[in-house]
Amino acid sequence: MIQVENVAKSFTLHNQGAAVIPVMAGASLQVAAGECVALVGQSGSGKSTLMRMIYGNYLAASGRIMIGDVDVASAEPREILDLRRYTLGYVSQFLRVVPRVPTVEVVAEPLLATGTERNAAISRAKVLLDDLNIPERLWGLSPTTFSGGEQQRVNIARGFAYNYPALLLDEPTASLDGANREVVMSMIEEAKARGAAIIGIFHDEAARDRVCDREIDVTGFTPKAPA
Repeated sequence: MIQVENVAKSFTLHNQGAAVIPVMAGASLQVAAGECVALVGQSGSGKSTLMRMIYGNYLAASGRIMIGDVDVASAEPREILDLRRYTLGYVSQFLRVVPRVPTVEVVAEPLLATGTERNAAISRAKVLLDDLNIPERLWGLSPTTFSGGEQQRVNIARGFAYNYPALLLDEPTASLDGANREVVMSMIEEAKARGAAIIGIFHDEAARDRVCDREIDVTGFTPKAPA
């Protein structure tokens, strides 16, 4: 379902004489349907960079990133948008939403974007918010006013609202209490059971051990310094 082949990435520092900094080379991995793979490695080793390339936020310098039959590395913007709408979900650490949009609408939006009937989408959003212990009195408010932990749970609800065939999870259990952590663990296990291919960054070792089938150390993709 997800196949990364010989991907490289560099950044150009335009404020420092256009210096080119290589950050990744030869990145390759495969994730099958129903499998969860953890990206591991020390801070700064490229876990988030690789995740952002797979989602299309960063453009790969070379190589292929296949999500189903779409190569993210060479896809047109409209193809990336369609991929994100129907195929590839992303739960990031930070909630980015339009201010003043009610929380229940934020969570329902991925379903509405795929043509789900509005009442069904709103009902699904309410179930997820309830499961993740977001008080009903907050559902009509913008999540921009929420605490960090509440925003994280809204982000998780939004990411799991639609049954994406592939999912990217960036620290989905960070800062959660035990009850909400268990809810998220169950959501990941359910996604795997229905056949979702998942790549995640988990600093929570117990969570990683529970839901991930294997680990890939991205340190091995660090470019070698010239001799």
